[in-house]
Amino acid sequence: MFLKIRHDDDSSLVEVLDLKQLFDPFATEVEVRMHAGEELQDPQALTKASLFFPSGEELPRCWLDPHYAG
Repeated sequence: MFLKIRHDDDSSLVEVLDLKQLFDPFATEVEVRMHAGEELQDPQALTKASLFFPSGEELPRCWLDPHYAG
């Protein structure tokens, strides 16, 4: 799954490497790989709060808040 980084000037896409980690509301970070240039970038951890969908939508609250009872 590809997401964008909030406050990133060039609006680069990141590839989420572990979807279970993204969907887990108790995980505050997710392992991603930047997509910039032609070389494969090393994975890194980013906070889920800094990510959003390419369409501009926020991540669902149930992915971020372990106390959300939706």
